[in-house]
Amino acid sequence: MLPVQRFTHFIAQNRLFNAGSKILAAVSGGMDSVLMARLLAEAGYTFGIAHCNFQLRGAEADADQSFCRQLAQELNVEFHSINFDTANYAARHKISIQMAARQLRYQWFDQLSARHGYTTIALAHHQNDAIETILLNLTRGTGIAGLHGILPVNGKLVRPLLFLQRLEIADIISQNKIAYVEDSSNASAKYARNKIRLEVVPKLKELNPALEETFEHNLQHFRQLEQLLEAELDRQRLRFTGHDDELHLPIDAVKTMYPQQLLLYNLLKPYGFNREHADSIIASLDKHSGRLFESADYTLVLDRGTLILKKKSGAGLQGIGINEGCTEIIYGRFRLTLLHDDSPLVVRDNPMATSVDAALLVYPLIVRPWQPGDVFYPLGMTSKQKLSDFFVHQKTPLHQKNEVPVLVNGNGDIIWLGGYRLDNRYKVSDNTKKVTIFELYKTP
Repeated sequence: MLPVQRFTHFIAQNRLFNAGSKILAAVSGGMDSVLMARLLAEAGYTFGIAHCNFQLRGAEADADQSFCRQLAQELNVEFHSINFDTANYAARHKISIQMAARQLRYQWFDQLSARHGYTTIALAHHQNDAIETILLNLTRGTGIAGLHGILPVNGKLVRPLLFLQRLEIADIISQNKIAYVEDSSNASAKYARNKIRLEVVPKLKELNPALEETFEHNLQHFRQLEQLLEAELDRQRLRFTGHDDELHLPIDAVKTMYPQQLLLYNLLKPYGFNREHADSIIASLDKHSGRLFESADYTLVLDRGTLILKKKSGAGLQGIGINEGCTEIIYGRFRLTLLHDDSPLVVRDNPMATSVDAALLVYPLIVRPWQPGDVFYPLGMTSKQKLSDFFVHQKTPLHQKNEVPVLVNGNGDIIWLGGYRLDNRYKVSDNTKKVTIFELYKTP
């Protein structure tokens, strides 16, 4: 007799799906997935069967495919099947066969769901799979998330057999004389998961015959610890200020975090930073400002008491030419306008605008990022200064100085550090006949 009541109770208790759900059951033909399909049918759920032939085991894989088709016919449910050239896919993407098979099947499951209206994808993992996953994660290195094992629900993916152990499944299959097919690769210790199942777990069971029950209790504890961590991370996220493209976190807040490395790493992880980044940032908290850390999409700068987390704008800013008669350009997140005036108007007390003696301009002008070695003569000074030194004196954060529009004359002179300072050589004087007014606006 099939454990239908335990099956439906587990589904209800974990809210895997309801009576109105349309379920796509991933069935390999092995005893686990065959039992799952028969339990779904016995319990009266609406479902279809999906089978992947990865073309790795020749005639044996083809026989599994035929078996699953016959099973779908017997249960009177929809059947979906596909053949993958897994080895070629793995070679082209430079990944392992196991990873290739995983990517291929989940991509296909998503396509089937969209095409046929399946709301849920059911996978036949059981308690022993959860144990093997934890042990595998531990050997590779993991955080708390890697210790909670296989979750009953993960988005559209559900695992309705997690209430059963492998031996229980084997007993049910035997007692009910249920036909299934055996994947010969399961007996090979060539794959890491198989090695753990065939060689490691038996040794652990010699130490603790009730290994499955012990791990089930451990899984509950790990999941509760993960919930505690998430609650604390939510509290810590309240200390961020700013918006999605630029967030600020006081260094004093980081110093009071405990445990510091665990919390900072998990706060920065969604932005692509790793544990090594977290360690380096912590080691730099009491050092001088300006330390820069980068992930693929974000930069993080230590700037006088604040960690500034900023989304990269994509490719580095390139120089943009300005021809005579041009009235507006877009540079990064700025809009630069040009106004030509016959009166020697001087713009005062507005760092986002400046007046320049028009007679001194050599077109085309260029707006570009600052470069190492750049020098100019800051307004009011007769000696030149490196831009790098000027930014230091202005206490300009690194992530901001890389965005400053530098207006360069056709002769190579720097005319203006947009938003900061005009070059003294280009100021309006008593001899000025015409001016050009440059004004910056931040774009949304």
